[in-house]
Amino acid sequence: MKPFLPPSLDDLERMAQHAWATLPAEFRTLAGDVIFRIEDFADAETLAELGLEDPLDLTGLYTGPDLTERSIMDPAQRAPMVFLYRHAILFEWISHGDVPLDELVEHVLVHEIGHHFGLSDDDMDALSDQAGD
Repeated sequence: MKPFLPPSLDDLERMAQHAWATLPAEFRTLAGDVIFRIEDFADAETLAELGLEDPLDLTGLYTGPDLTERSIMDPAQRAPMVFLYRHAILFEWISHGDVPLDELVEHVLVHEIGHHFGLSDDDMDALSDQAGD
């Protein structure tokens, strides 16, 4: 019997790429050239900046200027990036137990892209609540 192995970084990368590819084309076009990175955990500096002690508390992170802050007059800025943190996503997936992993990866990805559009966590919660009505 082959032992069960948790999804790898490459597995989550494939899930994220698939989730991205299945989003509406208009959304992907508006998002532009966002770079995706899959890592096991957020680094200590990132956690400290966010005031977090437990790396399992951070499933994803958007870095870079959001679209509301960008200007063609600005000097070249770093590329917008979405980080997905494998261990935290797997921990949340196991904790919930009722959400398929690929759906959770998509949820985290879309949430972080929301920050690219300048939406706060409260904005996204409100939109999610409205969509559920």
